[in-house]
Amino acid sequence: MQYYSTRDRRNGVSAAAAIAQGLARDGGLFVPQSIPQLSLDEIRQLRGRDYREKAVAVIGRYLDEFTEAELTAFVGETYSANYDSAEIAPTRFLDADTGILELWHGPTCAFKDMALQMLPRLLTASLKKLGETRRVCILVATSGDTGKAALEGFADVEGASIVVFYPYNGVSEVQKRQMTTQRGENVLVSAVKGNFDDVQAGVKQVFGDRDFMQTLDKKGVFLSSANSINWGRLLPQIVYYFSSYCDFVSSGRIKLGDGLDFCVPTGNFGDILAGWYAKKMGLPIRRLICASNANNVLTDFINTGVYDRNRAFHTTVSPSMDILVSSNLERLLFMLSGDTAVKGWMEALKATGRYDVGAEVLAAIRADFDCGCATDGTAKAFIAELFAKTGYLMDTHTADAYAVLAEMRETGARFPAVIVSTASPYKFCDSVLDALGQNSAVPGAELIEKLAAATSTRPPKPLTGLFGKTQRFTGCVPKEKMQALVLDFLS
Repeated sequence: MQYYSTRDRRNGVSAAAAIAQGLARDGGLFVPQSIPQLSLDEIRQLRGRDYREKAVAVIGRYLDEFTEAELTAFVGETYSANYDSAEIAPTRFLDADTGILELWHGPTCAFKDMALQMLPRLLTASLKKLGETRRVCILVATSGDTGKAALEGFADVEGASIVVFYPYNGVSEVQKRQMTTQRGENVLVSAVKGNFDDVQAGVKQVFGDRDFMQTLDKKGVFLSSANSINWGRLLPQIVYYFSSYCDFVSSGRIKLGDGLDFCVPTGNFGDILAGWYAKKMGLPIRRLICASNANNVLTDFINTGVYDRNRAFHTTVSPSMDILVSSNLERLLFMLSGDTAVKGWMEALKATGRYDVGAEVLAAIRADFDCGCATDGTAKAFIAELFAKTGYLMDTHTADAYAVLAEMRETGARFPAVIVSTASPYKFCDSVLDALGQNSAVPGAELIEKLAAATSTRPPKPLTGLFGKTQRFTGCVPKEKMQALVLDFLS
């Protein structure tokens, strides 16, 4: 299967090349030339398989350059003893028609593990297939969870280095500690003055600097990405939509072929876009519900067709969604309209901060997506309410989705739905404690213990002892100095 840039479909590349490059040379994102199909009978067969077997069956449809044996090995290494649930991504049921898809049972306690533990294996295999002899440097902009998951995946990987940038004061204390205490001789972590959009723009600027790329090439290094702009990062996320649908059918709550909604907390649009690909592959998803926080640029876009980042930026209790430029939306727009239109919209976004996709494309988006947003206060209220009623504890991002789904059910028909839970509540201890009416003004080292005591729940093993580790990376740079820091690290 060939892959094309969202800004120029004239020249296709192999899956290996798309994964190795991460971002297309023209600044676009790689998309597959077609979307493979799974029949209902094939989905029925998936029900009897474990998560690893489902992953091979789904991912293999897009990676015809890789053998089944290769993919089986990658999947087996990725979803192994580093997960604290044998189900890997279990669906927990709250009632007769509501499930929570828990994607945080991996080594960094966030949904990014589902893809970022596999990406290093896909990437290194791709480089071998391409005969690449240069060293790869993975350059990452993170709003919190991607950074740690990428660091964990690429730490001490032979032939690779990784540099992670995060917004100063834009991540939770637990997320910051996870990154700044990262092991590995090939890793670098730095804060950036500004918000996530500043960080993401800085990383894109580095990728777009041809002179800088030539400088690295002379050093025997090239850049790639572990953000969801990399197709190898997005692809594994499609799997858990199939897995959760099978869970819902197996529970007897719906029949095979019945529609199922997925409510997804998202900022960069990658997680929910994976659900859209699953739907277009034949999974009976009725609606994809895009849940935002106060940074509701996606809510406004899905309602109006106008994407406008010219608005106030809010620092919220769900920091991984504090984003005003949603990179993966470009892939959806390409699939619905083509590269010529997308290129113009992206140029308009860069120049003016806004673009309008028009009535026809908006109608195509509305055919698959609903949307809503939640305030910090509403999200916290639902954390407390759900815990009081059921004993189930959710993080702030999951609570945004829970709140959006609850509002939709109040004003319209109630359909079976899955809430996609993206992180352990222990990654956002202070906000969850606040939601439960507990004092969160305690030293960072005590936050995890306090939440455990207040809820009689057990913190994930990867987070216990976190605050006793030495912080290796304490630097902070302005956006203009990011490139220099990368060059110095690679020299």
